[in-house]
Amino acid sequence: MPISERSRTDRHRWTQDRTAPPDLRLGGGPSPGLPGRPGPGLATTRADRVVARHTVRTSIAEYSLVVNGPAEWGRRGLGEAIRDAVAELRAIDLTYSPARPESLVSRLRRGEIAADAYPPLADLVQRCAAMRAATDGWFDAWAVPGGFDPGGLLKGWAVERAAARLRAAGSADYAVLSGGDLVVQGRAPHGGPWRIAVHQPTAVPRPNEGRYPINRSHPADAQRAPLTLELTSGAIGSSGVAGRVDHVVDPHTGEPARQLAATTVLGPDLSVADAYATALYAAGPAGLDWFPTSNGYRALMALRRPAGASV
Repeated sequence: MPISERSRTDRHRWTQDRTAPPDLRLGGGPSPGLPGRPGPGLATTRADRVVARHTVRTSIAEYSLVVNGPAEWGRRGLGEAIRDAVAELRAIDLTYSPARPESLVSRLRRGEIAADAYPPLADLVQRCAAMRAATDGWFDAWAVPGGFDPGGLLKGWAVERAAARLRAAGSADYAVLSGGDLVVQGRAPHGGPWRIAVHQPTAVPRPNEGRYPINRSHPADAQRAPLTLELTSGAIGSSGVAGRVDHVVDPHTGEPARQLAATTVLGPDLSVADAYATALYAAGPAGLDWFPTSNGYRALMALRRPAGASV
């Protein structure tokens, strides 16, 4: 898939209005403000809507789904849509997880099959190759011990595939998220845009900062209130928003990347945004030389702050 191709047109607005609670938290899953708690098959019926939430864990990641459907769907209809999406996530885990010895990815790594042996595997490999080219080699699924590992975009790809199953079932209002990555479409259960809490160290663009703001804060700055992104269509991929360190390796040196505290990328396709976030985290500010400016992706970056340094 060409990197410039869009699956959705993202519609978003940054706000610092803290009077309304967030629906989702980047890196933290659904907000407690939504009806119910994460869990299998939980549905809440409102006047003209029915809302269901489900959480599923695979060897790749833990995923949360929130589906806001019309009342005529009922719990059964909503449950069927979610079961379809969950089945897709489980199938991707069984088929492509590097952690499963018999997955296609593991067999490819051992040289037992060719990349073009199965069309979905070929698509995954092509996506990784396209992102390696798009990031000047900073996203490189082949620069890991043991050979090909698509982990930098596999989770985003899985979320996109699950979202596609929800759309195929007729859902127009949903969120699918995993850690610091998510896809949303349509309206939240309260009827407005999905309100997504983006915790520091990410920063809101300001007019004098240009396209790529760099915020010199740190995840440890718990006193800072999160920024809120209102979104009705689009994806967010991130790296480091939960304060993790040494989880991304510089593909050119094999050493942990330590220039940035976090990266967040907003755009129309999560597998692409996810890979860009990983690559930018590895490259640091130099990654802005190759980051796109015309195909719908936007980046926020936070420099790592030395211990004891002031903001």
